[in-house]
Amino acid sequence: MEARNLILIYLAVITVVTFLVYGIDKWKAQHKRWRIPESVLLGLAAIGGSVGAWLGMKVWRHKTQHKKFQYGVPAILAAQVAVVVWLLLR
Repeated sequence: MEARNLILIYLAVITVVTFLVYGIDKWKAQHKRWRIPESVLLGLAAIGGSVGAWLGMKVWRHKTQHKKFQYGVPAILAAQVAVVVWLLLR
């Protein structure tokens, strides 16, 4: 399998996982359960799940008031989009 295809598959999987983790953390917040650390949520975005993090913030309305998520997730997303476009156009 070509490296580009592996990268796209990885990004698709990490996006879905990140989106679901944001939803799980929102559910846990609403039910006063043990929470997923913010470092894990941002870490998932940083390792390729920024689209899932951004969608999770919008769909679940989660972490939208936290500055590090308000600005951090879009910044990570922009950097990752730039890298993916660069990789695909090489």
